[in-house]
Amino acid sequence: MRLLGVLAIVAPVMIGILLLVDPNVTASWVIEGYRPQVAGIMAITLGVASTAVLSWIILRIRFGRLVKAAEKIAAGDYTIEVPTRGGGLEARLGIAINGISTSLADTHDRATIDRLTGVANRQALLAYLFAEVERATRYGRPLCVAFVDIDHFKAVNDSYGHAAGDIVLRGVAQTIAENLRASDLIGRYGGEEFMLILTETDVEEGAALSEKLRELVERKRFAIEGNPALSVTVSIGIAGGAGQQLRMEALVRDADAAMYSAKSLGRNQTYIFEEPDEDSRVPRAPISEAGRARAMEIGRRARDAATDVLTSFIAPLPHYRGQPSALIAAIVVEMARQLELPDVEIDRIRVAALLHDVGKVAVPEAILDKPAPLTSAEWRSVVQHPRIGQVILEHAAALRDAVPIILHHHERFAGHGYPYGLRANEIPLGARIVAIADAYDAMTHDRPYKRAMSHDAAIIELQQHAGTQFDPELVALFCDLYTHHAPTPDPTILAITNPQPSPVSRRERRTASADGSSKTMASDGHGLVDLGRSEPPPTGQRAGDGPRPGKSGIVAG
Repeated sequence: MRLLGVLAIVAPVMIGILLLVDPNVTASWVIEGYRPQVAGIMAITLGVASTAVLSWIILRIRFGRLVKAAEKIAAGDYTIEVPTRGGGLEARLGIAINGISTSLADTHDRATIDRLTGVANRQALLAYLFAEVERATRYGRPLCVAFVDIDHFKAVNDSYGHAAGDIVLRGVAQTIAENLRASDLIGRYGGEEFMLILTETDVEEGAALSEKLRELVERKRFAIEGNPALSVTVSIGIAGGAGQQLRMEALVRDADAAMYSAKSLGRNQTYIFEEPDEDSRVPRAPISEAGRARAMEIGRRARDAATDVLTSFIAPLPHYRGQPSALIAAIVVEMARQLELPDVEIDRIRVAALLHDVGKVAVPEAILDKPAPLTSAEWRSVVQHPRIGQVILEHAAALRDAVPIILHHHERFAGHGYPYGLRANEIPLGARIVAIADAYDAMTHDRPYKRAMSHDAAIIELQQHAGTQFDPELVALFCDLYTHHAPTPDPTILAITNPQPSPVSRRERRTASADGSSKTMASDGHGLVDLGRSEPPPTGQRAGDGPRPGKSGIVAG
């Protein structure tokens, strides 16, 4: 069709040229009386054909580059940038093509690049892995997959904040990416976990490369607030094969299993996945049901022993200084059972409830016992106790599961709590349960500056602050359980703490409120707290877990 179009334009032009050279060439074709009319028609045809030819040439020259750019964009090359000259139709079309290219490039990046780390995201990783497995299978080539997991990354987030965690994630990703070959790919598989796709690489070569990357990450330092030379380690698991034996799902599964083996063996190492040898004398060593049950029992005893040691350490302390509360333990266990949580989770919440204020051992006694207002410096000491508790339990490996609850039991359901200002379901469920039990326990016990309130008054206070300080659904559950009778302390915890009755200085503090809101305040031995903002208290604030800018509130240890 294109050839016919060219002939349709070129033929009249050639005839016109012939007439110009020899006007009498068509004399024998046309009757003599019609020669002027025929000549006019041919002149018009020649003009139209010449115009078409010139237009075609101009379009090919001026718009051909734009067409080629559009074709490259359609083929997936979004790096094209068309030079724009002047302000005519050609320039406008060039600007439009550049805009389309930029938009498509941004959309492509959003779909394939992890915005935080700048490496490929999970969808792009799996698509690339699928293509590489197909290629390696077709041509019988080797291929490896490695999983890289940052060790103790949660501790980094908990200790220094999520902004510091983001810095670590980006730093680890870029360190690995800068030291990979051009044919390899790194991507973020999820959370603090990365996947490496190592093409044309057998398992031994992949392990050597992974070990090099592990050492590079270990030597890197991250400058963050609170620790200008923070370092992290990674655990790497690697699996691979060649040719027809490769399967995408098996590669991912085996590399992930190898990575978890590296972590379970002590972290900061590279582990190669290897299939069990069916011909060996002991092809597999599965754990029997009895063996597993025995191992779990021993593990529970080890955790209980660690719990008892910490509990006995803080048991002699006064109630408001962190002594384990049998009442809080009983409340949280009953609430967790009503929520039908697994036994493991119930036990975790119970341990956290017992040790939620263990961090107060590092807060000076003079501050905790102080009935007078806190200074700003004293306030900074008080709010450190959840973080101190975190550090204590991080060093007691058997109790690490309780760390998130202890760390976040002073967060508020509507936000503005500490240490991170989490809100609603961002706060761990166990921490939300402990917060309610802790507040009730604080309100119903005497303090150096505050007389205990009744069970019914404590219930009313919890209901008033549901949805702001406490999870409203959990407050409703607490009220369903204990509206008609007060909770009973856990006798096993009472046996450990064995508190001796001693005279307590009772002092009732009246609070003034211009708006006439509730005057009942609860505290835990070092102050009153409001449900509102959580800025440090000014000088003159009563010692406590939170500020009192004008409204009433509840605080717990």
